[in-house]
Amino acid sequence: MPLAAVPAPTAEARATGRRGHRPGRPLSPAEAAVLRIVADARTPVFVTVREGGGRRYSYWRPLDSTTGRGGCYAALPTAECDALHAAGRITLGEPVTDPARTTYRVTAVRTPPAAPARAVRPVRPLRDRAYAA
Repeated sequence: MPLAAVPAPTAEARATGRRGHRPGRPLSPAEAAVLRIVADARTPVFVTVREGGGRRYSYWRPLDSTTGRGGCYAALPTAECDALHAAGRITLGEPVTDPARTTYRVTAVRTPPAAPARAVRPVRPLRDRAYAA
């Protein structure tokens, strides 16, 4: 059961070779904070979809020994997570289905680094050479 349909690439995206469905606007501070948590490989993030369609994005917050905070599950804002999913910034993994809910692993979409520009050797001028006849 997909959460949201991601639109097909437009003709412009196919023509320019741009990958993904990235919005032209920058991320909000809340979206950036969510994406930072999801992108951290040490913090597994999951979304639980209930039978009625309700969704809850959550992760395990480890215990911070200096502040004594953490050691519990923490919920992420659903609106920001849904916006990131609709924009193609996060993806859902394989479903694990229970009778009352379905759980997906949430991961950040990794874009490949841009290929480095090829170094072009300067063109040397041709030297006038005298050829023996």
